[in-house]
Amino acid sequence: MKAPQNLLIIRTDRIGDVVLSLPMAGIIKKHLPGCKVAFLSRNYTKGLVNNHPDVDETIVLKEENGKPVLFGNISLIKKYDFDAAIIVYPTFFLALIIFLSGIKTRIGTGYRWYSFLFTNKIYSHRKYADKHELEFNVELLKQIGINENINAGTVKFNLTVNKEAAEKVNNIFRENGIDDKKPVIIFHPGSGGSAVDLPIEKFKKLVTMVDNSGKFHVVLTGSKTEKNICEEIKSSDNAKNFAGLFDLPELVALINRADIFVANSTGPLHIAAALGKSVIGFYPKIQACSAERWGPYSTKSFIFTPGIDCSNCTREQCEQLNCMNSVNLNGVFESIEGIYRNLSLDGEIHV
Repeated sequence: MKAPQNLLIIRTDRIGDVVLSLPMAGIIKKHLPGCKVAFLSRNYTKGLVNNHPDVDETIVLKEENGKPVLFGNISLIKKYDFDAAIIVYPTFFLALIIFLSGIKTRIGTGYRWYSFLFTNKIYSHRKYADKHELEFNVELLKQIGINENINAGTVKFNLTVNKEAAEKVNNIFRENGIDDKKPVIIFHPGSGGSAVDLPIEKFKKLVTMVDNSGKFHVVLTGSKTEKNICEEIKSSDNAKNFAGLFDLPELVALINRADIFVANSTGPLHIAAALGKSVIGFYPKIQACSAERWGPYSTKSFIFTPGIDCSNCTREQCEQLNCMNSVNLNGVFESIEGIYRNLSLDGEIHV
């Protein structure tokens, strides 16, 4: 096919999903420098795409009551005269919107009942987790003639930090006595429910272990609804509960100030990995939400899974056996200590 000149990437689901789609824009620009790249996202994730160096236009999906508006989005997208669109995460409404918008080349999965709406169909079952989600995303670019071998050492997210957001975070750090004399470790105990989480009691024990070491500024983050969870795992007044204080660009700026980020399988963990932070993630052995598919795509990640020996794990089985409670916290703490030692050797902190 003819190389596109005006292409739309569509990813309208969650924070982590959007982060794992961002490298596509840079790869397109690398191979097709003359191609204009736009990104369609939901309003609450647009902060990840705005000011991205490889995205020429950020378009926000029109929604009412959390559902896309058909004709409003069609008229919106038609204005841009795209010649190609890649629907990274398809839904029927998105496929229909893109079809009715008159985009000539429409790339999407071949396994949905509405796949006839796509001109270029991809036959790949992501649920089997035979590769990482980001690698599945990059593979879609083969449909426009781009073959890119990507790995955790070469990937470029190019996630930008908003200057005003960074200044707000710096001010809050100063107000709370968080300085450069100790590294910052962030614990993010909540999640979007896409996987089975480390129990809150385990998080509390880990926070206490780290806080008692006296080596870190301990910060707890989450949404407004997760403020109570963060308060529950808070071990002392030295641990600062910042849950609910930041919007998405400010959360990116906050994570950018961290040295270590600790979380379940959740969007902010991918933000931390994209920013080059050392990350620690807790993942179940369920194939569809395993670290093999959804882990942080980074050379600085440490993944912990249940110690229970089980096979063909399902969410029901994982919850029934309380598998995540078998995660070895001593191993987690040893990894944190190892990262700390490396930070000291690199001269990034004062000890």
